[in-house]
Amino acid sequence: MTRLMVYGATGYTGRMAATHARAAGLDLILAGRDEPRLAELGRSLGVEHRVFALDHDAAIDAALQDVAVLLNCAGPFQRTADPLMRGVIRAGTHYLDIAAELDSYRLAEAYDAQAQASGVMLLPGSGGSVAMLGSLVGRATERLGRPHTIRVALHVAGAMSRGSAITAAENLSTGCLERVDGALRSREPGTTQSFNFGSGPVPSFPVTLPDLMTLWKALQVPNIGTFVHVSGSAFPTGDLMALPDGPSAEERDANRYQAAVEMTDGGGETVRAILDTVNGYSFTPIAAAEAARRVLAGEVRPGFQIPTELFGNGFAETIADTTIHILQD
Repeated sequence: MTRLMVYGATGYTGRMAATHARAAGLDLILAGRDEPRLAELGRSLGVEHRVFALDHDAAIDAALQDVAVLLNCAGPFQRTADPLMRGVIRAGTHYLDIAAELDSYRLAEAYDAQAQASGVMLLPGSGGSVAMLGSLVGRATERLGRPHTIRVALHVAGAMSRGSAITAAENLSTGCLERVDGALRSREPGTTQSFNFGSGPVPSFPVTLPDLMTLWKALQVPNIGTFVHVSGSAFPTGDLMALPDGPSAEERDANRYQAAVEMTDGGGETVRAILDTVNGYSFTPIAAAEAARRVLAGEVRPGFQIPTELFGNGFAETIADTTIHILQD
């Protein structure tokens, strides 16, 4: 099997991921629940589409029977990741998604043994902030060795997509976490920390990002904090359903993303680094399509994996014009 299925292909990011996958020459199947929109997109890309919901295992199994890789772009992932992960394990299909929600990574960890037994890879966060921050921290680790504390922050600029805004609103109520001495613990959300994204220090507020799990998995760093600095019109208020699908191409081009890390080892030595890249809504579908291409080409490890462990610390630097600079060691 050499076919890639994009589930949620008519969503804002799903459409772009499918378009990039098609441009890369991948054998593509579009999937989701909206027959008219899938048919229209399928005609425009010249590819097959399949319509199925996620509430019946038999429908999922039938849809995945000839699929090598599934890329899940249908959020909120707390609703879609579980039935699709269970489905790929039954089907022998590798799973990718673009989740920035902790639930998707907890599920992958919980299904790790079953996935390994079935020879299936679970790769949540194949595009997006996990790929960005994982590469940034990985490059900084090359200078420091074994860190004891990591503080990493993402600068989110410009408008949110409707799907991201709804997902963020749902997850804000789940509490704020950090990793302390190896364990996930609650923290006060109102305490900010300053990060320099390249234009001087700015306050960033703590949030629960999946890197609390992925950096722990990759590096076993006992103390990890994740933060976000917001500029522009991110995190909108009001009726989220009334928002447009997402920012226009012009809006994305005008609002690049950055990330910053401060990493300290047990002896007090510190390394700081900055990542600069295209807007997150441009980076994510490109990275997800590239990850799918590489998995289809045979870059696979059964079980729960993360992008930098699978593809290396330089993965984000292969996407668009992403750069990473070490500031101090």
